[in-house]
Amino acid sequence: MNAEPRPVREADRTGFADRAGVRLAFRVYDNPGKPTVLLVPTWSIVPSRFWKAQVSFLARHFRVVTFDGRGSGDSDRPRGWASYVDEECAEDVIAVLDATDTAQAVLVALSRGDAWSVLAAARHPGRVTGIVAIGPASGSLIGVQEQEREAWEAADGGTPYNRHHWLNGGYDQFTEWFFARMFAEPHSTRQIEDAVRWAHEIEPVTLVDTTAGRLASKSIEDECRRLTCPVLVIHGTDDQVRPHAIGARLAELTGGDLVLIDGAGHGVHARDPVRINLLIKDFVDRVHPAPRVVRTSRASGTRPRALYLSSPIGLGHARRDLAIAGELRELHPRLEVDWLAQHPVTEVLGPAGERIHPASAWLATESRHVEEDAGEHDLHVFEAFRRLDAVLVHNFMVFNEVLETERYDLVIGDEAWDVDHFLHENPELKRFAFAWLTDFVGWLPMPDGGAREQRLTADYNLDMIEQRARLRRVRDRSVFVGNPDDVISLPFGEGLPAIREWTEQNFDFCGYVTGVDPPAPPLGLRADERLCVVTVGGSGVGESLLRRVLDTVPETVRRVPGLRFLVVTGPRIDPAGLPAHPAVEIRGYVPDLPRYLAACDIAVVQGGLTTCMELTAARRPFIYVPLRHHFEQNFHVRHRLDRYRAGRCLDYDEVSGGLAAAIAEEIGRETDYREVERDGAARAAALLAELL
Repeated sequence: MNAEPRPVREADRTGFADRAGVRLAFRVYDNPGKPTVLLVPTWSIVPSRFWKAQVSFLARHFRVVTFDGRGSGDSDRPRGWASYVDEECAEDVIAVLDATDTAQAVLVALSRGDAWSVLAAARHPGRVTGIVAIGPASGSLIGVQEQEREAWEAADGGTPYNRHHWLNGGYDQFTEWFFARMFAEPHSTRQIEDAVRWAHEIEPVTLVDTTAGRLASKSIEDECRRLTCPVLVIHGTDDQVRPHAIGARLAELTGGDLVLIDGAGHGVHARDPVRINLLIKDFVDRVHPAPRVVRTSRASGTRPRALYLSSPIGLGHARRDLAIAGELRELHPRLEVDWLAQHPVTEVLGPAGERIHPASAWLATESRHVEEDAGEHDLHVFEAFRRLDAVLVHNFMVFNEVLETERYDLVIGDEAWDVDHFLHENPELKRFAFAWLTDFVGWLPMPDGGAREQRLTADYNLDMIEQRARLRRVRDRSVFVGNPDDVISLPFGEGLPAIREWTEQNFDFCGYVTGVDPPAPPLGLRADERLCVVTVGGSGVGESLLRRVLDTVPETVRRVPGLRFLVVTGPRIDPAGLPAHPAVEIRGYVPDLPRYLAACDIAVVQGGLTTCMELTAARRPFIYVPLRHHFEQNFHVRHRLDRYRAGRCLDYDEVSGGLAAAIAEEIGRETDYREVERDGAARAAALLAELL
């Protein structure tokens, strides 16, 4: 697993601005003809990556420049407090504008960046067209800077915010303490972990220098009064780092607007990114007005419209969603369905003749990020999901923009986690009926995750439970794809409800959705031949399993004469990169894969629910190999398959030595699986149709 996820959008240009011998690392995200937004650095305890929830969204609408402030990230770390006074950092802003060929920019600042933005705008008024100050930190505006300096320099140190504490072994304790205060809102574990990790990219002595420079700086009060550009101040009312009185004073001195966010802390840009992104965009649009396009229609005589969101992790969701959409059209023949979807889901939707919304091209690819987190048949899916935080923000912003400019009567989200979470966080953005579909409920810790993973999964579950209790109106329908007994009977965490009981209270059940049952195709096999289908889903995570299965082919063919293999790599694994064998046909994406699964003599698959349940419905013998650390495959899917008495589970470590024997034992076995209902898609559609 990578220490730092790949950014949602890569910079178009990187480089260094050199000012008085100090190199400042910048990144430019081009958007020709659009105004520039410069995301100003903050305290050197974090690099410019702290803007990760803002960059990709803003870069779709504006030209964006970021840079690591002196003392952080890839920029230089000059020694001594004099290098970090506010005046020096303000001139860095202008140096970066020069180095990136930026004539003018709107400055967006967090915390300490307020002073640097004000100084840059006051002393170079032609270069700054507006300022957004988030959680401003200039204590001199309310007369507390001297007291802060005395406490910070005190030998005994009243709090962890003390130079002696940092330099004498207390830096780790300080970072944990500080960021817990910065992100005081419940369920902020991801933001705290990010910030603590970034804080350890610099040495305590650098943080001492940067803080001494701030505390030695003059008040910016006079410069505030001199500003001529518009100013927006955003401050959380529960900011435990800098009181919102600073924000109120900054707005008063500059004649700017003040937005107070109830209950928000100091890191509101990361903890409430959707709200902050929209506030920034609205401000820049007012400073630099641009034409706005809105698609609307007459209230009477219009056809009902649905926007369908299908999970991009695997292809099973797409097949079942197509089946549900087909049944929904039977109930509402005039219904128009658009799909907001990404690869590899589009590989299923396109050939089926579905309309893929053009905004789908703006989505960040979740599959790529998941694949980069995977090891050898190992995907810690809970941690991978947590690391998708910036991707989920980006994709929700795309979704929200579509719903701002077009009318949809119904939004159907099949495990569209971003939409469900951020609609609960921002319920005022819901302007449509919303239905949520899922085939599992509850994040579960893996046994080797220890107390940390138990705590984190319980925290994520509690966040969901609290959202549903507080804002039931956000989901107009919650549909579980399965039956109550398919839900695992474990608690959400210590002291939390049982998953099955809570799910029965909060969901409707449609039964399993198998899609269309196709007739078996002519496979071209001789009477003495049998077929083993090997498939690993739509992502690239399964390549190691394919290779291990291919290694066992000679032994398997020896044990099962006449056995032939169809190995399906999916759309994200190159078939040409796998070893060949006379008994093996290797193909990439197979649109009619369910037909082959229904007709095969045996299958070898990962532990994905859809493929396993298709085989169960077809009563085919199969062997499934769950990805290591994939809690859904190891707990939720396995529980369901055990209930259906379906499939044989094999550990990945057993494949090399045991797969051939397992295939030989299973291929002729009579199955006694529990019957899988065939009307799940119609039942799901009936629940959705009530919302139109």
